[in-house]
Amino acid sequence: MPALQFRHRASRLLALVAVMASSFSTHAVAADTNVAAAHAWRDARQMVLVVTDGWDATTGTLQRFELRDGHWQPASTAAPVSVGRNGAAWGMGLHPAQAQGPQKQEGDGRAPAGVFTLGEAFGYADKVDTAMPYRPMHATSYCIDVPDSPLYNRIIDTREEGEAAAKGSTEPMRLDLRNDGDPRYREGLVIGHNPKATPRAGSCIFAHLWRTPGEATAGCTAMASETMKAVLAWLAPDARPVFVLLPRDEYSRVMREWQLPEATR
Repeated sequence: MPALQFRHRASRLLALVAVMASSFSTHAVAADTNVAAAHAWRDARQMVLVVTDGWDATTGTLQRFELRDGHWQPASTAAPVSVGRNGAAWGMGLHPAQAQGPQKQEGDGRAPAGVFTLGEAFGYADKVDTAMPYRPMHATSYCIDVPDSPLYNRIIDTREEGEAAAKGSTEPMRLDLRNDGDPRYREGLVIGHNPKATPRAGSCIFAHLWRTPGEATAGCTAMASETMKAVLAWLAPDARPVFVLLPRDEYSRVMREWQLPEATR
């Protein structure tokens, strides 16, 4: 074989090997990322699952699951919920970053999609029937949705932080005192979106009550009072509960890799 022809064949062979190695590396990284994602909530034994029909859907279903003998088992039937007025978008939580699909931003009217921790419960009453940490809300309670604030994405009490701390916030937590008995925050849960309080990535994301069935939200997940009461009474902090919200197509794509339960249609 002439030397020039040999060199050309050798060059093509090396290029093919490089492409195969690159492809293997990419798939290995993707696999590692998905394994890490599953491990991020490997200690969870309770899951609140919300599935919608698409990124722009404003309603969906909520179902509770418990981990038994290594498998997710239904702990409730599916109940109707509403989400953001513009649907959903990838949020910042326990799941790995996702490049495909809309990304959650402050004020976009979308509920964050992904896997999230569940934080403290809150409400108008001094206490409610739940084992979760509970904080009663007052006329001085606000969630700070001002991106440049050092208190961004936190619920505060102006009696402790000062009146100036809530300047510009549009999230008073006693809606009933400001809007003719508004029941939405009478009972609720903090969803752990944007835990590092990245400015403009979205703030003050809750599970809360709806005023009327199916009414869309500014980015939270809303439900009937009986659904919320059942969720609050069922949750156990030592079960490390997580909240999952995904459009159905995305759910089907990641269900196995993220070790999620079979969603009810």
